[in-house]
Formats: sequence, structure tokens, C-alpha cells
Amino acid sequence: MRHLHLLLILLLASHNSATAAANAQVLELDPARSHAAFEVKVLYLIGVHGEFGSVHGFLRADAASASVDATIDTNAVHMRNRRYEAWTKSAEFFDAAHFPQIHFASEPFPLQRLTAGGEIAGTLTIRGIRKPAVFAIDPAECAAPLSGACAVAAAGTIRRSDFGMRSRRGALADKVDLSLSSFVQPRSP
Repeated sequence: MRHLHLLLILLLASHNSATAAANAQVLELDPARSHAAFEVKVLYLIGVHGEFGSVHGFLRADAASASVDATIDTNAVHMRNRRYEAWTKSAEFFDAAHFPQIHFASEPFPLQRLTAGGEIAGTLTIRGIRKPAVFAIDPAECAAPLSGACAVAAAGTIRRSDFGMRSRRGALADKVDLSLSSFVQPRSP
């Protein structure tokens, strides 16, 4: 009888999981309207900014939770100074020739964080090195960010040395601020 009870519990749990998976909504990050940026301090005073051409990925949401998977093309970095731009793509910084993408995959987080704000944790991969990362989501500027009406904005800080970027330590800060502004749209078939 105990085995039958356990089997019924497992069947019910698997049915609930299958129902939740079937009710999950998968939205694409809109690459035309989404963007990412970074800032690193030179001589620990002057902020040098860079922006990436687009952000690709998806957001999966069900009634209670969400997760995000985002990819940024390191070759698509744009900066005011072309010399800095070439340097950030070089082996000293992003090493875009060998590591053409930055990737973030979040852990599931409460769905209401997309509107109310809060932290999301996940794994950030830069230069092929995977590290835990936490980003703070800003409160949404609209009531329904899953409709694509407004961006979901997030920011976080990493240490570049954690990702193998150890050059120019005397002139360049170890701290790099990252920001992301993402709009969603229905996923392409």
C-alpha cells in the first residue's frame, strides 16, 4: 500500500509539472529594441562606456516564476573611441575572436520581480569562464512588461579579473558595471 501511495504522489507531481510546463510562455528578447552596456573606470576616475549592438535570447514565464537566457555579441561593441573599441575586442578584454559571446542564464525567480524589481541570480559566462552573478531588476515603467510595452532594465557589477581580464591593472579598474535593457516579443515560429 505504501508503494501505491508513493506512486500516486509521483504521478500527481509529474502531472502538475507537465501542466506548469504546458502553461509556460516563452518570449523572445527583441534584438532591435534591447541593448546592453558596460562601464569601466580608467585611472579609477573616468568612466569609459561601451554599448553592444543587440541582445538575443528568451524569457520563459509561467504563472509564478520566470527565467531569462540572454546572449550578447562581443564583436558588436560600440564605443566613441575606435581605439578603445578595438582594445575591448582584443585578447586583453573580451577576446571577441575566441569568445564571441557573453551569456547569462538566470535561475528561476518570482514573476513579480519583472514589475516590482528585485534581484535575479544566475550564471554569467565571459571569455568562456562561468561565474555566479546577481543582477538587480529595476521596477518596471509599465504594468505589463511581458506585453513588450516597456523594457525590463537590470544592472550588476562584476570583477573583470574573475573572467581572466587581468591586463592594465594600474590604469584600469577591476570593477565593471553592466546594464541591460530588454523588451520582449512573441517568439518567432
